[in-house]
Parts: sequence; structure tokens; C-alpha cells
Amino acid sequence: MLIAAALAYFGLMLLLPLGTVIAEGLRKGTEAWLAAVTEPDARSAIWLTLVVAAISVPLNTVFGIAGAWLISKYDFRGKPILITLIDLPFSVSPVVSGLVFVLLFGAQGWFGTWLQDRNIEIIFALPGLVLATVFVTFPFVARQLIPLMTMQGRASEEAALTLGASGWQTFWHVTLPNIRFALLYGVLLCNARAMGEFGAVSVVSGHIRGETNTMPLHVEVLYNEYNFAAAFAVATLLALLAVVTLALKSFIEWRHRDELAAKF
Repeated sequence: MLIAAALAYFGLMLLLPLGTVIAEGLRKGTEAWLAAVTEPDARSAIWLTLVVAAISVPLNTVFGIAGAWLISKYDFRGKPILITLIDLPFSVSPVVSGLVFVLLFGAQGWFGTWLQDRNIEIIFALPGLVLATVFVTFPFVARQLIPLMTMQGRASEEAALTLGASGWQTFWHVTLPNIRFALLYGVLLCNARAMGEFGAVSVVSGHIRGETNTMPLHVEVLYNEYNFAAAFAVATLLALLAVVTLALKSFIEWRHRDELAAKF
């Protein structure tokens, strides 16, 4: 009974919406779908989404590894505060986080005049999109690594350092092999959220069609224009991203499970 209820809930909340998006996107045929995802504004939105993710995900990967290393390998005052700050984007609305960047870097913001005098564009431009995306996706990598690295302790790294390994050698040959699956999992989640982020990006983008609209924003524009077929066509690309992310996640978990079984 419980299994049937769980499967029914899963189908209602996940499979049905996903199937609806795909069906609506292909309702007018593959030629209409292809035209919708290849027209200039759609191509610009797709490219901008990829660029923002390509910048944000590596940054958060580096920051996540560094933060997890610091928290799990060292004891220092203020560690609980640092952990709270890492979790902050989970508790703050993305719209509020986007508004914070507008208040800081917008024309009337704290640094607005200084930036305008030097012709530096942040809000309503690529830097603003990257900043907003980095903020909302910051915890994903760190939160995957902190519990694992804490559980693993410091013994392996201390042994490597005692044997004469440098800091980089210790990281590449000791730490990284032990966290690679959790790191890949965190990067996948970070990338999926970066490409699908709407709230924070919507605030800082200015909704300039063909320039600052990412894929989620482009879907909203098309839907508000009652161009439902094109909106669902572009939405299928985001749905495909979710499916690919889920498949890669399952593959990583399978490989990790097999590796643990081989060890023990």
C-alpha cells in the first residue's frame, strides 16, 4: 500500500509534469520545436545560460573544496559562523539575493556611481548574472564535501605530509581520490541549479531580450506572450538537463556503491 502511494505521488509530482512539458513542446511537430529553439533570441538565451554556468560552476567548485577543506581539516574560532554563512543561500529567497546585488551595484546602489564613472556594467549585464548565480549555487559543492571530509578525518593527509609530500601533492594524491564522487555529485547539482536559476537572475538581468535573458527567463517571456508552443519547446531543453543530471547522479551513485563493495 505504501509503495503504491509512493509511486502514485512520484508519478503525479514528477513524471506527469515532465511528460506534459515534452508533449506540449512537441505538439506542433519537430520542425516547429527546432524552429523555436534555434531562433536568434532562443540561441542567445541558450548560449548565455551555458556561459553563466561555465563561469559559476568552476568558481563554486574551487570555493566549495576550499571551504570544505578548511572546515573539516582545521579547528578555529568562528567555524560555526562559517558553516552558517555557507548555508545562507539556502535560507534566503533568490529574489532577495538578486535585490541585494541591485542595491550594491545598481545605478542607485552603494557602488553605482563609482561603477558608472568607470563604464563598468554589472547589473543588467553578464557580471550581474554570474554574481547572482554564484550566490544561489554556492552551498552545493561545499555541502556535499563537508560531511564526507569530516568523516574521513585528517590522518591520511597528516601521514602524507609526514612522509614529505607537499600540500598540492597531498591534495591531488590523497584528498581528491577520496572525495571525487561527492565532488562530482556536488558539481552536477550546482550545474543543474545554475542553468535553471530564475529568481535571482530575473532581478539582475533587466529582461533584455536577446542580451540578458537566460533560458528560464526566455521561457517566461514566451509564455507571457502566449507563445506556448515555443515556451514549452525551450522548456524541454531544461527538462532534458534535469533528466541528464538525474542519470549522471544515478551513475555516480552506482560507481561509488560498487567501489565501496569492492573495498569491503
